[in-house]
Amino acid sequence: MTGLVLEAAAAVRSPGGPGPAPADSPRAALVRAFHDDLLGPFGAKADEELLARGAHVPHRHLADLLADSDGVREARPQLVVVAHALPDVVPFTAVAPHLTSRLGGSATNFAIAQQGLAAPFTALRIAAAYQRSGRAAETVVAVLEQTTLPTPYPLVRETPLIDSAAALVLRAGTEGSAGLRLAGVGSGPPDAGEWDSGTLLVLGPGARPDTEAGRADVHFAPGDSYCTGVWLELALHLGHWRRSYRRIVLTDTDPLTGRSHHAVFTATAAAASASDGC
Repeated sequence: MTGLVLEAAAAVRSPGGPGPAPADSPRAALVRAFHDDLLGPFGAKADEELLARGAHVPHRHLADLLADSDGVREARPQLVVVAHALPDVVPFTAVAPHLTSRLGGSATNFAIAQQGLAAPFTALRIAAAYQRSGRAAETVVAVLEQTTLPTPYPLVRETPLIDSAAALVLRAGTEGSAGLRLAGVGSGPPDAGEWDSGTLLVLGPGARPDTEAGRADVHFAPGDSYCTGVWLELALHLGHWRRSYRRIVLTDTDPLTGRSHHAVFTATAAAASASDGC
């Protein structure tokens, strides 16, 4: 077998966080100074009331919760990719290196941002390329979303988004791999031509309602996430889905750009055998 196999995953939803730093603390002063420098050139200021109402769950906290999760804490990847669409509320931690330090400390690591909800799909493409080139036999992709922002943002203001995160542990496939093989990642809506009753279509919150499902089963991600939606559902249902379906198709459409993305996973022979034995 070749390619990457999703062998473990973890999900975090509305975890709560450490909260904002005390207003008179040096850390709070640093955050205010950062926002002043960031927004000042545009004639804007941080909305202190908006910040005070936020949950303040920084990316580092989400990464730590993922690193402590079953199936992730045991990982020792050669590649760690952090993907996010919304910025961090506390911008002073390089989160990809921090997550790497929690998972053995030897991985090449970086973050992908400024792509909206395309970021996790890009991360999977990169992970597959690293595996094909022999540079990473094990990869952890972490998808992070925190909702405390210094200025009103329509997507967050108009949608009841929650703080959330998902981690995918992908390894180079072997004869005995029991998991979901990454079969493809693409832009645009997925092709339903080969779908049958063994296919599950997972629709993200922004997915177009006219997506063709054919004879596939359909699962809808809740509407309380932007970048993490389909990945949270995959992590939460991984064990059941890989025993129940031959193909899992995840797709979402970015409400800000109208662009769709999809990823296709297929059950490995070992996973199918485990299902037959249930």
